[in-house]
Amino acid sequence: MKKNKKIIPKFNNSSWNFQLDKVNSYAFYKEVFSKEECEKIIDLGKNKGFIEGLTMGGKSNLRDSYISWLYPTDKDTDWLFRKTTDLILFLNDKYFNFDIFGLNEGFQFTNYKAPSGKYGKHVDKSYNFPVRKLSISIQLTNPEEYEGGELFLYDGDDGVIMEKSQGSLIIFPSYVLHEVTPVTKGERNSLVTWVTGNQFK
Repeated sequence: MKKNKKIIPKFNNSSWNFQLDKVNSYAFYKEVFSKEECEKIIDLGKNKGFIEGLTMGGKSNLRDSYISWLYPTDKDTDWLFRKTTDLILFLNDKYFNFDIFGLNEGFQFTNYKAPSGKYGKHVDKSYNFPVRKLSISIQLTNPEEYEGGELFLYDGDDGVIMEKSQGSLIIFPSYVLHEVTPVTKGERNSLVTWVTGNQFK
């Protein structure tokens, strides 16, 4: 009787990994905020007064939007920060497991209007800037009220369109390339923020 030959798998190198990479490219949670809550956030953002949205390098054709800032010290924003924080902590533990400690830049309310409101391909982290680890985007406008304005994330050559339903939250590492395509009809409102932490190691 012949003995079965022991098959030894071949590897391309001699390394032995202690851990496998468990960091996801993105995650989302649908309907975090109700229609009424989204409308309340839109009112808060618009009532703060708009300034032109700039890139980290200043004014650029890459970006066409108007923004305002919401902070935890503003009137009637505590509920917004609390609800978002609880979900961020949950999603980070489940999908990223980054070492994080806060929303140190507040919320940026962003308004994109047709026919050219957009933000071209970019990443949110930058050298000699606060250590942004996770980027958050909350869809505030009913997608039936505008056209275009797709949030694309790039984890390769082809982008992935993110969830557009009103009140949904998208979270992704701040080093991921992404863009908001031009709004061709109506206007799109969103709320974005960045979760900071210690240096990546």
